[in-house]
Amino acid sequence: MSLSRRHLLKAAGLSGLATVWPGIGLAQNAPKLEKTDVSIAVGGKGLVYYLPLTIAEQKGFFKEEGLNVKVADFAGGSKALQAVVGGSADVCSGAFEHTINLQSKKQYFRAFVLQGRAPMIVLAGNKKTLAGYKSPADLKGKKIGVTAPGSSTNMLVSFFLAQHGLKDSDVSIIGVGGGAGAVSALRAGQIDALSNLDPVISLLDGTGDIFTIADTRTLKDTQTIFGGPMPAGCLYTAQKYIDENPGTVQALTNAMVKADKWIQTAGAEEIMKTVPKNYLLGNPDVYKLALTKSFEGLSPDGRIDPKGAETSLKALSVYIAGFKADEIDLSKCWTNDFSDKANNA
Repeated sequence: MSLSRRHLLKAAGLSGLATVWPGIGLAQNAPKLEKTDVSIAVGGKGLVYYLPLTIAEQKGFFKEEGLNVKVADFAGGSKALQAVVGGSADVCSGAFEHTINLQSKKQYFRAFVLQGRAPMIVLAGNKKTLAGYKSPADLKGKKIGVTAPGSSTNMLVSFFLAQHGLKDSDVSIIGVGGGAGAVSALRAGQIDALSNLDPVISLLDGTGDIFTIADTRTLKDTQTIFGGPMPAGCLYTAQKYIDENPGTVQALTNAMVKADKWIQTAGAEEIMKTVPKNYLLGNPDVYKLALTKSFEGLSPDGRIDPKGAETSLKALSVYIAGFKADEIDLSKCWTNDFSDKANNA
């Protein structure tokens, strides 16, 4: 250490290190990491629904927090959920309602940072095979494509059917993924309707292949369909993992909140430069439209609305037969403790 620097440190004292010599003492504010290697399972990483996860990864926000994050991509949220429950992944980037459904099975998982404050899912009809559609009753006996059975896209279908006096057994639910496979399945006539997200929806809409039946990409439409705010994509994990790794969970949250906020200030062009090229599905203009259509549904700060948790519980009660809502403790399904700290840092 040079003489001048030694004098600076001595004069500053321990409390002033960071201001006198940039970079010294900054780590004191960082959470203590119990684990630096973290695996995250996600179902359809290229969807706008999970954009904050991709941004946190691409912009190096996880690395800034001292984390080495590996993301495993699955065909749908239910598959990602299975990976976390089965222990092959630490954290799930998935739909909030899964935490409630898991608790009904005595499995305690908690959401700790939000990616989406609206489901951003669209239920659309195939103009070729469902051309005569007039009401939800016309879906009876039809094939409906979802990212994966049991995923949030399936949830919207189930909820919509139940609202109109139908059951899942009245239709055929088919997993088609959240990318090119979904587009191909609809265009080939393998499915009569599709429950999916952007950019898939905007691509099919732009080419005139679909018509909208139900749309949850905006807060207003979400309120109309579900009767309240509806939390969507989030990071959640087992309560045991949170208890044993609070510093690591805080670091994950810090990175995701950075991503949430970066998205709010970056324009569509900057986002498109940041995400992998395959996310654009070969059509940058469509992806740009998709960002515009779904932007309002993305969380600005990672915080979960308590009223949204209540709406999610009510939705599950509507379409899951025998679901015992009164046995669910919502306070164990989510927390804003980590997001609050990240926002106040």
